[in-house]
Amino acid sequence: MASKQQGRSVFGSGADRICAVVAASTAREMAAQVLAAQHLTRTIELRLDWLTDQGQLLKLLHWIHGHRRNTRFIATCRTREGGGRSMLRDGAELVVLGLATASGCLWCDVELETFRSLPRGIVRDVVGPARVIISHHDFQRTPRDLPRLMRECHSYKADVVKVAANARSVTESVRLLKLTRQSRNVIAIPMSEAGMPARVLALREGSALAYAPVAEATAPGQVSLHEMKHLYRAHELTRRTHVYGVIGNPVSQSLGPLLHNAGFIAKKVDAVYLPFLVDDLVDFLNAAPEMGVRGFSVTIPHKQAILRHLHECDPLATEIGAVNTVVVRGNGKLFGCNTDYVGVLRALERRLRLKGSRVLLFGAGGAARAAAFALARAGAQVAVCARREKKARELARAAGGEALPRRALRSQFFDAIVNTTPVGMFPHAGASPLLAREVNCGIVMDMIYRPEKTQLLKLAARKGCEAVPGVEMFLAQGFAQWEIWTEQRAPEAAMRRAVLRKLRGDEHVARAAGHRRSGP
Repeated sequence: MASKQQGRSVFGSGADRICAVVAASTAREMAAQVLAAQHLTRTIELRLDWLTDQGQLLKLLHWIHGHRRNTRFIATCRTREGGGRSMLRDGAELVVLGLATASGCLWCDVELETFRSLPRGIVRDVVGPARVIISHHDFQRTPRDLPRLMRECHSYKADVVKVAANARSVTESVRLLKLTRQSRNVIAIPMSEAGMPARVLALREGSALAYAPVAEATAPGQVSLHEMKHLYRAHELTRRTHVYGVIGNPVSQSLGPLLHNAGFIAKKVDAVYLPFLVDDLVDFLNAAPEMGVRGFSVTIPHKQAILRHLHECDPLATEIGAVNTVVVRGNGKLFGCNTDYVGVLRALERRLRLKGSRVLLFGAGGAARAAAFALARAGAQVAVCARREKKARELARAAGGEALPRRALRSQFFDAIVNTTPVGMFPHAGASPLLAREVNCGIVMDMIYRPEKTQLLKLAARKGCEAVPGVEMFLAQGFAQWEIWTEQRAPEAAMRRAVLRKLRGDEHVARAAGHRRSGP
């Protein structure tokens, strides 16, 4: 994509190009969000359509008048048709925007549909001295004829044009970001989870603003203001920044971004790691060069499918038949390897003498394949049990192990059991892949790392088994990935601290929620 100097934006440079979105149902809540946002950016959008009570609206605007210093407020009163909450129609929302302008808002965001429905010049007359963003929102799709849409928007002579559209793929995200080539005064917003990486990269591609909520999300795929500035550092990214990420489905709960970005920050590496929701592997691979992707982690369901798209593969990963790490080399060629292998060994070998031990793998997917080959090479006797018995037999045969039907688990003992399935993963943390009578072993390891203490691990602890959380494997394989991509020693302490802090925080929140539900 074409490079642009970040300082050229009409909204200034640096963190001020991250627009904090303030949205709540009361003036008090919105004021509190404004105060929080002012510590991170000087550009703040007020979603006035969230204040459906006129008294609350007037109260907030009075407060804004006294707190407008050093802040660029953008007033927005989005209608239902534009994805907002305002019931006003036929341009009546301009009255609210006019009041906001009188209270000190320097900008107003007005929907394209409002411009279409009113005589030319009316919008400028009502909002007075405020500068105008003309916005088009499409929550269903990315418009096919984006150039025509842009020509129409520019014909109304607004100061900035904003296009927000549902990006159903990485390719559609790239199409939206390309709009910023036309003018420095364009805001491109790919909505949806698939569009989230492009939201983070939008500023470096030339988008005048990137939006991030202070509290509750107001559109699909948004990243919180704190994460946008401190985790992804969207305002600091340039075309020289190396882009990495995780591809798969699901990816929204991945702690990969936290792990790898913590490492980049600690070592001052000019790189960012993003979660790419990918259903269509070919679509991602075609779009990746446009986004400057230099490497990526591979998770469910692509660990085996990625093999046929690689130009070169580590021999061990080829033998395993699954890849979880890809390097994009300077010539664009893809090199694959597998660090899950390292993660399994590091997590188990400090607790168990693997040579001669008997280990059950529950599941037969890509992660199971890495574990099977790692354990077999370490001298363990590997048994495989999976819902799809054919796949279990295939994996057992490849790793020189045995396949077991599930009914056999009740009567057999193992030195260790490793769950390689996603059963029990957040947000479905209440499930366990195995029943208590099927857990007959000394050690239970769950590859799931979120939550840290899965139902399976809790069950294992109750039976007196040693419980090994999946975060240990996750960290080990992640450190190896980080070092492959950067060719530097991973700052393990900083990366581990960031991940464990998040997991412990999640656990605290879950406990508090449980107490509230069970309280009087």
